[in-house]
Amino acid sequence: MNTRLVVAAAGALCLALAAPPPSAVSAEEEKPYKVVDGKVDRETFNGYRRYGNSCLQCHGPDGSGSSYAPNLTESLKHMDYVAFSDVVINGRQNVTQSQQNVMPSFGHVEDVALYINDIYGYLKARSDGALGRGRPQRLDN
Repeated sequence: MNTRLVVAAAGALCLALAAPPPSAVSAEEEKPYKVVDGKVDRETFNGYRRYGNSCLQCHGPDGSGSSYAPNLTESLKHMDYVAFSDVVINGRQNVTQSQQNVMPSFGHVEDVALYINDIYGYLKARSDGALGRGRPQRLDN
């Protein structure tokens, strides 16, 4: 069986199981991160680390974008978790006459696929303005 397909399917299953139904949580609980006095929870810190290992090269420091990859802090103001994870796991191509943007699939990269919730939480905290630039400090857990 194709290993890439198995990892992508497992990632999709994890996404479906990880998210509670919207009616079951309050607005405060829906945030995929916890930031208190500029310090973050373990998962958000892990998202920062995973982002630095796998995403920073194209999307720039702190998700702020580069000359060839979009600013994720802006993208996540209009993109929900399901859309974000779909693009990360499956990749995307936007080809026009003036440009060609290709996001490769990361469904086969375990450090991304298995921790996509953490990466999303980190980037969403940045997008919401709850977390500034640079290496965050961890909350005492």
